[in-house]
Amino acid sequence: MTRPNGGDLLVETLRALGVDTVFGIVSVHNLPLVEAVDRDLRFVPVRHEAAAVNAADGYARATGNLGCALTSTGTGAGNAAGSLIESLSSGTPVLHITGQIDSEYLGSGRGFIHETKDQLGMLRAVSTHAVTVTDAESAGDILRDAAARALTAPHGPVSVEWPIDLQFAPQRLTGTPVPKPATPALPDPALLDEAAALLSAARRPLVWAGGGAGTARPELAALLEALNAGLVTSNSGRGSVPESDDRVLGNYATAPAGRALLAEADVLLSIGTHFRSNETADYSLGLPPVHIQLDLDPAAPGRVYPAIVALTGDATAVLAALLGRVTSGATDTTWPARVRKARTDARTAQRHAIGPQAAINDAIRDACPPGSVIARDVTIPSSTWGNRLLEITDPATNVFPRGGGIGQGLAMGIGAALGRPDTPTVVIAGDGGLAVHLGELLTLAQEKPDLTLLVFNDGGYGVLRNMQDNHFPRRSGVDLTTPDFALLAAAAGLPYARIAAEADAGPVIKEAVASPGPTLVEIDLTALGPMNTPFTPPVKLPAAATDTPGQGGNPS
Repeated sequence: MTRPNGGDLLVETLRALGVDTVFGIVSVHNLPLVEAVDRDLRFVPVRHEAAAVNAADGYARATGNLGCALTSTGTGAGNAAGSLIESLSSGTPVLHITGQIDSEYLGSGRGFIHETKDQLGMLRAVSTHAVTVTDAESAGDILRDAAARALTAPHGPVSVEWPIDLQFAPQRLTGTPVPKPATPALPDPALLDEAAALLSAARRPLVWAGGGAGTARPELAALLEALNAGLVTSNSGRGSVPESDDRVLGNYATAPAGRALLAEADVLLSIGTHFRSNETADYSLGLPPVHIQLDLDPAAPGRVYPAIVALTGDATAVLAALLGRVTSGATDTTWPARVRKARTDARTAQRHAIGPQAAINDAIRDACPPGSVIARDVTIPSSTWGNRLLEITDPATNVFPRGGGIGQGLAMGIGAALGRPDTPTVVIAGDGGLAVHLGELLTLAQEKPDLTLLVFNDGGYGVLRNMQDNHFPRRSGVDLTTPDFALLAAAAGLPYARIAAEADAGPVIKEAVASPGPTLVEIDLTALGPMNTPFTPPVKLPAAATDTPGQGGNPS
């Protein structure tokens, strides 16, 4: 009988954590790992190492578990680095295992195949932790520690480089469990009392939920009820309370209705949010004078906006502690109605602004069960209505590149769909972003997840095109050759449909979502017609760059 090797050790570790799917590319420098995973779990052979990490990231978000990606060393590990930055930005628990050359040649600089200078240094720059397996005896402890680190909040990617000779080395499988994360301590009781007193005295309270609130959904809902508070969210915090709830303004803080509501509020409790630049209009957004900030990171409170009370700890435990302290205060009886009006005003204004694309938004939500993952690449539909108007009911279904990198949406959607095989997934992508990893259409065709890919085709990079049309005398690098998506789908063996009018949206998307397996749906934006208000990114430009009227043509 063949003795277990590093691949068997990896399988044992992942099985103990309930991980059943791994994404990657096979290589001479990870062969025993891929062979064992393919034999005993599910190995998904993506077409690019960046996509392996993105898919593992999407799997982790959709399942709430660890995602795992296998790549080769050198160039392969370098290809993965950009997507590790996304997992780092989003705090996603991803275990990235890259091969390495034979241990005897490490650091020799002799040009061994797949060798690169200071690979570990590169991985440390884009991971929360990175480590090298230096001998067969320590491999199990290193692997389990890496998984534990990735699963310890605040989460993030952990990279392990594993020399190929040590992957093949015999291993003793011990069944040792992955260490459990330590429970963060509660804040000082005096701080909890102070925060509870401010909340209880509030007449017009608001809560701002970021990604850190997603693990405390019952406690958050109970706190809103106790305080008669409204809820603002970041993009990452969407679904922490279902967006069908009329107390939820959602990701509309910088909309006129959101700004007005924040100006009227007298207390704000923020939970696990970074107050990112694109969600605060480059930090120009005003917050209420009394701001209580809760975050797991002790450096977060006050980093962007001043906080009168800074609470450090796990959101579930801290909100439960606050619930035991707050009392029904002197809430303005008109406040709940004011929150509902702001919610309605923000959504009504956006529906008008996006014009015919409102029909696409409605068709997606009508066709998809509440548990369906909505994965969104960086593209105009995502940056406008996909990140706000398209209703989210569960944080696990809210998958998007939090770091803002284009081209990651399809692989993230594939990972999420394979993590949630019992419900359909929808991916929103632009033609420009899809082209970054066009090869993953073949992964989609091969693995056949229940995924509908909506490709919004405007012939290039529409966001930057609109920006150039508004501020520059000519277009540069934004108009791209677009494939014939019907022929492309046929070449990959994918079903294809097209939306060219608002009336097409409902029936086409309903049929695509209802059909088993993947479907590529092209949305012809030229035929569909422009938005009423063209979208430009909320990016500040120097005055010298904007003093020439736009002459580049009509925005798409």
